[in-house]
Amino acid sequence: MTIATAISCIFWLAVAALLMGLLRRARLWSVGQSAPVDWLGLFAIPRRYLVDVHHVVARDPYIARTHVATAGGAVALMTFVTLNYGFGLNWSVLDDLIGLAAALMLVGVVFVWLRRRNPPSRLSGGDWHRLPYTLAAFALGIAALVNLTPGSVLSLVALAAMILFLAGAAELALGIGAGGPMKHAVAGALHLAFHSRPERFGGGRSTGLKPLDLDAKDYGIGKPVDFKWNQLLGFDACVQCGKCEAACPAFAVGQPLNPKKLVQDLVAGFTGSSDLHYHGSPYPGRAVGQHFGTRDCAIVPSLIESETLWSCTTCRACVEECPMMIEHVDAVVGMRRHLNLVHGEAPGKAADVLANLRETGTQGGYELEHRYSWATGLDIPVARPDKAFDVLLIAGEGAFDMRYQRTLRSLVKIMKAASVDFAILGGGELDTGDLARRLGDEATFQRLAKDNIARLRPLAFQRIVTPDPHVLHSLRNEYGALGGRYEVLHHTALLADLVERGDVRISRAANRRTLTYHDPCYLGRYNGETDAPRRLLSALAFDVREMERWGMRSRCCGGGGGAPLTDIPGKARIPDLRMADAKATGAGILAVACPQCTSMLEGVTGARPEVLDLAELVAAALELNP
Repeated sequence: MTIATAISCIFWLAVAALLMGLLRRARLWSVGQSAPVDWLGLFAIPRRYLVDVHHVVARDPYIARTHVATAGGAVALMTFVTLNYGFGLNWSVLDDLIGLAAALMLVGVVFVWLRRRNPPSRLSGGDWHRLPYTLAAFALGIAALVNLTPGSVLSLVALAAMILFLAGAAELALGIGAGGPMKHAVAGALHLAFHSRPERFGGGRSTGLKPLDLDAKDYGIGKPVDFKWNQLLGFDACVQCGKCEAACPAFAVGQPLNPKKLVQDLVAGFTGSSDLHYHGSPYPGRAVGQHFGTRDCAIVPSLIESETLWSCTTCRACVEECPMMIEHVDAVVGMRRHLNLVHGEAPGKAADVLANLRETGTQGGYELEHRYSWATGLDIPVARPDKAFDVLLIAGEGAFDMRYQRTLRSLVKIMKAASVDFAILGGGELDTGDLARRLGDEATFQRLAKDNIARLRPLAFQRIVTPDPHVLHSLRNEYGALGGRYEVLHHTALLADLVERGDVRISRAANRRTLTYHDPCYLGRYNGETDAPRRLLSALAFDVREMERWGMRSRCCGGGGGAPLTDIPGKARIPDLRMADAKATGAGILAVACPQCTSMLEGVTGARPEVLDLAELVAAALELNP
C-alpha cells in the first residue's frame, strides 16, 4: 500500500466515523421540540464564525491568536487533505500547502499547551487536557506523511507518522459521536447555522423572551425533551471555556449556580447520563457526581436543584461572554416557568409579590392611584384619549419607593424646563409584568401585558419614556409579541438628546468631582444602550473613571430576575461586589440609571460613593442656570 492510498483510506474512514457520529448526535437533538429550520443558515456559518464568534473571542488576545492559528490551521489542513487525498488530485502544491497549514496549526497547539500547563480555574479539565497532544499528533502525522514520497510503500517512519495521524483523526472524527472535546467544533458550527435567536448575528440584538401558548398547555420546560431541538444543539456546542462562569455574579458570591455546569447538566439530561464525568468548577456548595437525568426525567431535582435556577439574576452576562453564543437565560427562565406554572414554586418573598401582582397590579399590593402620589403639586397632565401628546412617561413599579421618587421629580423638572409635551397614566398604570415573567409566572405577565396594552390603545402619543430599564425592556422587546408595539426610550437617551439640542441648558462649572457610572444589565446587555448615559456625563463635564467591568460587560447589581425576592444564600452579596468595583475607582459619585440598581447599591453599608441617578445630576446642573 502506498502512502497516498493509506492517507486516502484514513481520510474516508474518518469521514464515515464523523457522519455516523453526527447522525447519532442528531438523533439525540431530535428528541427536543420542533423549531423552524433555515437551511440557508448553513451558508452563513463562515461569516457568523469569523465575525460574531471572533468578536467575543477577540476580547482575550491570547486565545484569539491561539484560536486563529489552531482552528484556522486545522480547517485549511483538512480542506487541502480533502482535495488532495479525498478527491485524489495528488498535486504536489497541495502537499506543500498541507505542510504550511500543519505548521500554523502546531503554533496554535503550542499556545493551547502553554495555557493548559497552568490553566485558569474556569477551564474544564479531564479529557480537555489531552487535546493539545491529539491535535499535535494530527498535524505532525499528516505533515510527516506528505513530506515522504507520496507513492512510496509504508516504512517504519511512515507507520509511526500514520499512527500519529490516526490518533489525531480519531479525536476529530469521533468527537461528535462520542461526546469528546472536539464535539464542540461540529455542534458549534451547526449551532451557528440553526441558532434559536438568529437575529443576534451581524450585530443585532435579540433579548426578549418568547411567550408561551398557555391555551395549548405550554407550561415551560420540565424535562430535557421540552427544549427546542436547536436549544439542545446549542448546549452541545459548549466549549467549556468557563467565560460564563467568570462573568456570573451568582457564582462569584458563592450561590449554587455556575452557567457552564448548568449547560453541561442539560447535556447530561438529554444524553441520559450524569455529572460524574464533569471536570470543571461545581455549583458552589454542591458536590459533583450526585445528579443524573434522562430525556424524559424531570430536570428538578434529579439533574438540577431548584436553588440553582432561582440564583440567576437574568443579567445575561453569561450570554454576553459566551463565544459559542449559547442562550443560558432562555433555559433558566424556561425551567422556572415549569416550576412556577406547574408546581407553584416561588421561593422567599416571591410568592407574596406574585400574589400582589395578580390581585392589585402592583408588586407591593398598593392602590394604583398611589403610584403617582409623588407628582402631587407638580402639575403633570394625566393622559386621556381626546388629547394627543408627544411623550408618555411611565414610571414603573419603583414609583412607590421614596428614593426613586427623587429621580422622577428630577426628570419631570428637566422635561418641564425643556418644554417637553408629556403626560402620565396616573392610576391607570399597571406593573408591566417583567418581574412575574422572570420568576416564571408567564400567566400573570401575559395578563398584565394585555391589560396595559388595552389601556394604552386609545391614547394618542408618539413615544414612551421611562427611567426603568426593566419597564423599557418589556415594552420595547416583549409586548410586541402580544400586540403592543411602541417607540420606547430610556430617560438617559431623552435627556442626552435634550442637552445636545440645547433644549436644556446646564452648567458645567460645579462638576469637578470624580464619578463612575454603573451600566444596568437591562439597559446595556438587554437593549444595547451604553452611549447615551456617557454622552450626558460628558456634557456635564464630570471626571469619569470607568470601573473594570463596564458597558456591555458590566457587573450585575444583583437586582434582576427576582433575585432579591428569592434570596438564595451565598457567601457574599452581589451589590457588595459591585460597590467594591466602584470604590476601586476612587470616585466620589456612583452614577446610576435604574431604580433597582439604585436600591441595591444604596443598600451597601459602610464608606462608599454617593449613589445618584443621572436625572438627579442633570437637574442639579439645571438649577445653576441664571
